[in-house]
Amino acid sequence: MIRLFVGVGLPEDVRERLSWLCAGVPGARWVPPESLHLTLRFIGEVPETEAEDLSDALSGVRIKAFDMTLSGVGHFESAGQVHTLWAGVEKCGDLVKLRDRIESILVRCGLTPNGRRFTPHVTLARFRDGGPHERVVDFLAHNGLFRAGPIRVGCFTLFSSFLRDTGPLYRAEAEYPLA
Repeated sequence: MIRLFVGVGLPEDVRERLSWLCAGVPGARWVPPESLHLTLRFIGEVPETEAEDLSDALSGVRIKAFDMTLSGVGHFESAGQVHTLWAGVEKCGDLVKLRDRIESILVRCGLTPNGRRFTPHVTLARFRDGGPHERVVDFLAHNGLFRAGPIRVGCFTLFSSFLRDTGPLYRAEAEYPLA
Protein backbone atom coordinates (compact mmCIF):
# COMPACT_ATOMS: atom_id res chain seq x y z
CA MET A 1 0.00 0.00 0.00
CA ILE A 2 1.09 3.55 -0.70
CA ARG A 3 -0.41 6.79 0.67
CA LEU A 4 -0.90 9.39 -2.10
CA PHE A 5 -2.06 12.92 -2.78
CA VAL A 6 -1.97 15.29 -5.73
CA GLY A 7 -0.50 18.74 -5.21
CA VAL A 8 1.37 21.71 -6.53
CA GLY A 9 4.96 22.16 -5.44
CA LEU A 10 6.16 25.66 -4.64
CA PRO A 11 9.34 27.39 -5.79
CA GLU A 12 12.18 27.51 -3.27
CA ASP A 13 11.95 31.30 -2.79
CA VAL A 14 8.23 31.05 -1.95
CA ARG A 15 8.83 28.17 0.48
CA GLU A 16 11.54 30.27 2.14
CA ARG A 17 9.20 33.26 2.51
CA LEU A 18 6.50 31.00 3.94
CA SER A 19 9.00 29.54 6.42
CA TRP A 20 9.56 33.03 7.84
CA LEU A 21 5.95 32.91 9.05
CA CYS A 22 6.51 29.66 10.92
CA ALA A 23 7.19 30.81 14.48
CA GLY A 24 5.62 32.29 17.55
CA VAL A 25 2.83 29.84 18.35
CA PRO A 26 3.57 27.35 21.15
CA GLY A 27 2.59 23.77 20.42
CA ALA A 28 2.61 24.28 16.64
CA ARG A 29 4.23 21.52 14.60
CA TRP A 30 5.58 23.67 11.76
CA VAL A 31 5.85 22.17 8.29
CA PRO A 32 9.51 22.15 7.15
CA PRO A 33 10.16 24.43 4.15
CA GLU A 34 10.97 21.51 1.84
CA SER A 35 7.52 20.00 2.53
CA LEU A 36 5.41 23.12 1.87
CA HIS A 37 2.97 22.54 -1.00
CA LEU A 38 -0.64 23.08 -2.03
CA THR A 39 -2.79 19.94 -1.93
CA LEU A 40 -5.28 19.54 -4.78
CA ARG A 41 -6.66 16.11 -3.84
CA PHE A 42 -5.87 13.70 -1.01
CA ILE A 43 -6.14 10.14 -2.30
CA GLY A 44 -5.14 8.06 0.73
CA GLU A 45 -3.75 4.54 0.82
CA VAL A 46 -4.03 2.48 -2.35
CA PRO A 47 -2.35 -0.70 -3.60
CA GLU A 48 0.82 -0.01 -5.59
CA THR A 49 -0.74 -1.38 -8.79
CA GLU A 50 -3.68 1.02 -8.41
CA ALA A 51 -1.20 3.86 -7.84
CA GLU A 52 0.34 3.14 -11.24
CA ASP A 53 -3.11 3.27 -12.88
CA LEU A 54 -3.93 6.56 -11.14
CA SER A 55 -0.60 8.00 -12.26
CA ASP A 56 -1.29 7.00 -15.85
CA ALA A 57 -4.77 8.52 -15.72
CA LEU A 58 -3.48 11.81 -14.28
CA SER A 59 -1.21 12.19 -17.29
CA GLY A 60 -4.41 12.87 -19.26
CA VAL A 61 -5.06 16.22 -17.54
CA ARG A 62 -4.92 18.96 -20.16
CA ILE A 63 -4.91 22.54 -18.93
CA LYS A 64 -2.75 25.57 -19.67
CA ALA A 65 -0.10 26.75 -17.21
CA PHE A 66 -1.28 29.66 -15.08
CA ASP A 67 -0.29 32.01 -12.26
CA MET A 68 -1.57 32.03 -8.70
CA THR A 69 -0.87 34.29 -5.73
CA LEU A 70 -0.64 33.37 -2.06
CA SER A 71 -2.41 35.88 0.11
CA GLY A 72 -3.10 36.10 3.83
CA VAL A 73 -3.19 33.45 6.52
CA GLY A 74 -5.97 31.59 8.26
CA HIS A 75 -6.83 28.55 10.31
CA PHE A 76 -9.04 25.48 10.41
CA GLU A 77 -10.71 24.39 13.61
CA SER A 78 -13.13 21.81 14.88
CA ALA A 79 -15.05 21.82 18.15
CA GLY A 80 -13.56 25.24 18.90
CA GLN A 81 -9.97 23.95 18.71
CA VAL A 82 -7.55 25.25 16.08
CA HIS A 83 -5.85 22.30 14.37
CA THR A 84 -4.21 23.93 11.33
CA LEU A 85 -2.59 27.26 10.39
CA TRP A 86 -2.31 28.03 6.68
CA ALA A 87 -1.42 30.56 4.00
CA GLY A 88 -4.28 31.29 1.62
CA VAL A 89 -4.54 31.50 -2.15
CA GLU A 90 -6.22 34.38 -3.94
CA LYS A 91 -9.25 33.38 -5.98
CA CYS A 92 -7.91 31.59 -9.07
CA GLY A 93 -10.31 30.05 -11.56
CA ASP A 94 -7.53 28.14 -13.30
CA LEU A 95 -6.50 26.48 -10.03
CA VAL A 96 -10.09 25.39 -9.40
CA LYS A 97 -10.31 24.14 -12.99
CA LEU A 98 -7.14 22.06 -12.47
CA ARG A 99 -8.45 20.65 -9.22
CA ASP A 100 -11.82 19.80 -10.84
CA ARG A 101 -10.16 17.99 -13.76
CA ILE A 102 -8.03 15.96 -11.35
CA GLU A 103 -11.09 15.13 -9.24
CA SER A 104 -13.05 14.03 -12.32
CA ILE A 105 -10.26 11.72 -13.50
CA LEU A 106 -9.79 10.17 -10.06
CA VAL A 107 -13.52 9.53 -9.66
CA ARG A 108 -13.60 7.88 -13.11
CA CYS A 109 -10.76 5.67 -11.84
CA GLY A 110 -13.05 4.48 -9.05
CA LEU A 111 -12.14 6.74 -6.14
CA THR A 112 -14.94 8.07 -3.95
CA PRO A 113 -15.73 11.71 -4.77
CA ASN A 114 -14.16 14.18 -2.39
CA GLY A 115 -17.16 15.69 -0.62
CA ARG A 116 -15.22 18.52 1.01
CA ARG A 117 -15.31 22.05 -0.31
CA PHE A 118 -12.02 22.97 -1.99
CA THR A 119 -10.27 25.64 0.07
CA PRO A 120 -6.88 26.16 -1.58
CA HIS A 121 -4.17 26.72 1.01
CA VAL A 122 -0.63 25.87 2.04
CA THR A 123 -0.52 24.21 5.46
CA LEU A 124 2.03 25.94 7.70
CA ALA A 125 1.45 24.18 11.04
CA ARG A 126 -0.66 21.54 12.76
CA PHE A 127 -1.63 21.15 16.40
CA ARG A 128 -2.21 17.93 18.31
CA ASP A 129 -4.29 19.47 21.10
CA GLY A 130 -5.44 22.76 19.60
CA GLY A 131 -3.48 25.97 19.28
CA PRO A 132 -3.34 28.51 22.13
CA HIS A 133 -6.18 30.88 21.18
CA GLU A 134 -4.45 34.19 22.02
CA ARG A 135 -1.23 33.25 20.22
CA VAL A 136 -3.17 32.04 17.16
CA VAL A 137 -5.07 35.35 17.05
CA ASP A 138 -1.73 37.20 17.27
CA PHE A 139 -0.28 35.03 14.48
CA LEU A 140 -3.25 35.74 12.21
CA ALA A 141 -3.15 39.49 12.90
CA HIS A 142 0.62 39.78 12.48
CA ASN A 143 0.75 37.81 9.20
CA GLY A 144 -2.61 38.75 7.67
CA LEU A 145 -1.04 40.87 4.93
CA PHE A 146 1.30 38.11 3.72
CA ARG A 147 1.47 37.95 -0.07
CA ALA A 148 3.65 35.98 -2.49
CA GLY A 149 3.30 35.85 -6.22
CA PRO A 150 2.45 35.63 -8.89
CA ILE A 151 3.65 32.02 -8.82
CA ARG A 152 3.75 30.18 -12.13
CA VAL A 153 2.01 26.80 -11.97
CA GLY A 154 3.55 24.86 -14.83
CA CYS A 155 2.93 21.36 -13.47
CA PHE A 156 1.27 19.33 -10.74
CA THR A 157 2.66 16.35 -8.86
CA LEU A 158 1.55 12.98 -7.52
CA PHE A 159 3.15 12.71 -4.08
CA SER A 160 3.53 9.79 -1.71
CA SER A 161 3.32 10.49 2.00
CA PHE A 162 5.07 8.56 4.75
CA LEU A 163 3.85 9.24 8.29
CA ARG A 164 6.51 9.65 10.99
CA ASP A 165 6.47 10.89 14.59
CA THR A 166 8.18 14.11 13.49
CA GLY A 167 5.64 14.72 10.72
CA PRO A 168 4.95 13.38 7.25
CA LEU A 169 7.68 12.91 4.68
CA TYR A 170 6.66 13.61 1.06
CA ARG A 171 8.18 12.20 -2.11
CA ALA A 172 7.30 13.18 -5.67
CA GLU A 173 6.20 10.04 -7.54
CA ALA A 174 5.28 11.68 -10.87
CA GLU A 175 5.15 15.18 -12.28
CA TYR A 176 2.66 16.29 -14.93
CA PRO A 177 3.49 19.35 -17.04
CA LEU A 178 0.74 21.78 -17.98
CA ALA A 179 0.48 23.05 -21.57
